Amino acid sequence: RNTSLTSLGLYNNNIGDEGMKHLSSALERNTSLTSLNLMSNNIGDEGMKHLSVALEHNTSLTSIYFGYNFYVNRQYIKN
Repeated sequence: RNTSLTSLGLYNNNIGDEGMKHLSSALERNTSLTSLNLMSNNIGDEGMKHLSVALEHNTSLTSIYFGYNFYVNRQYIKN
Protein backbone atom coordinates (compact mmCIF):
# COMPACT_ATOMS: atom_id res chain seq x y z
CA ARG A 1 0.00 0.00 0.00
CA ASN A 2 1.45 3.33 -1.11
CA THR A 3 0.93 6.16 1.38
CA SER A 4 3.29 8.73 -0.14
CA LEU A 5 1.84 9.25 -3.65
CA THR A 6 -0.08 12.53 -3.65
CA SER A 7 -0.45 13.29 -7.37
CA LEU A 8 -1.23 10.96 -10.27
CA GLY A 9 -1.24 12.03 -13.92
CA LEU A 10 -3.06 9.63 -16.25
CA TYR A 11 -3.55 12.07 -19.14
CA ASN A 12 -4.37 10.47 -22.50
CA ASN A 13 -4.23 6.80 -21.46
CA ASN A 14 -7.52 5.61 -22.99
CA ILE A 15 -8.76 4.32 -19.63
CA GLY A 16 -12.41 4.21 -20.72
CA ASP A 17 -15.36 3.21 -18.56
CA GLU A 18 -14.01 -0.24 -17.70
CA GLY A 19 -10.66 1.15 -16.59
CA MET A 20 -12.43 3.83 -14.57
CA LYS A 21 -14.35 1.08 -12.80
CA HIS A 22 -11.08 -0.49 -11.60
CA LEU A 23 -9.42 2.83 -10.80
CA SER A 24 -12.47 3.90 -8.80
CA SER A 25 -12.25 0.78 -6.71
CA ALA A 26 -8.71 1.75 -5.71
CA LEU A 27 -9.70 5.39 -5.12
CA GLU A 28 -12.32 4.33 -2.60
CA ARG A 29 -9.56 3.01 -0.33
CA ASN A 30 -6.82 5.53 -1.10
CA THR A 31 -5.96 8.03 1.64
CA SER A 32 -2.95 9.90 0.25
CA LEU A 33 -3.80 11.01 -3.30
CA THR A 34 -4.81 14.69 -3.45
CA SER A 35 -4.62 15.38 -7.20
CA LEU A 36 -5.71 13.22 -10.13
CA ASN A 37 -5.48 14.03 -13.86
CA LEU A 38 -7.90 11.99 -15.98
CA MET A 39 -8.01 14.27 -19.04
CA SER A 40 -8.51 12.68 -22.48
CA ASN A 41 -9.23 9.12 -21.38
CA ASN A 42 -12.46 8.26 -23.22
CA ILE A 43 -14.40 8.15 -19.96
CA GLY A 44 -18.18 8.19 -20.47
CA ASP A 45 -21.19 8.30 -18.19
CA GLU A 46 -20.60 4.81 -16.80
CA GLY A 47 -17.04 5.69 -15.83
CA MET A 48 -18.19 8.94 -14.24
CA LYS A 49 -20.79 7.00 -12.25
CA HIS A 50 -18.04 4.75 -10.86
CA LEU A 51 -15.93 7.78 -10.02
CA SER A 52 -18.79 9.52 -8.22
CA VAL A 53 -19.36 6.45 -6.03
CA ALA A 54 -15.64 6.28 -5.21
CA LEU A 55 -15.58 9.96 -4.25
CA GLU A 56 -18.29 9.35 -1.67
CA HIS A 57 -15.70 7.29 0.23
CA ASN A 58 -12.47 9.13 -0.64
CA THR A 59 -11.58 11.97 1.70
CA SER A 60 -8.14 12.94 0.39
CA LEU A 61 -8.73 14.02 -3.24
CA THR A 62 -9.04 17.77 -3.55
CA SER A 63 -8.63 18.22 -7.33
CA ILE A 64 -9.55 16.10 -10.33
CA TYR A 65 -9.03 17.12 -13.93
CA PHE A 66 -11.29 15.25 -16.35
CA GLY A 67 -11.80 17.46 -19.37
CA TYR A 68 -11.86 16.05 -22.92
CA ASN A 69 -13.76 12.88 -22.00
CA PHE A 70 -17.13 11.67 -23.30
CA TYR A 71 -19.47 11.97 -20.34
CA VAL A 72 -22.79 13.55 -21.21
CA ASN A 73 -24.80 13.39 -18.01
CA ARG A 74 -23.46 16.15 -15.79
CA GLN A 75 -25.34 14.91 -12.70
CA TYR A 76 -22.10 13.26 -11.60
CA ILE A 77 -20.25 16.57 -11.48
CA LYS A 78 -20.69 18.61 -8.34
CA ASN A 79 -18.96 21.90 -7.58
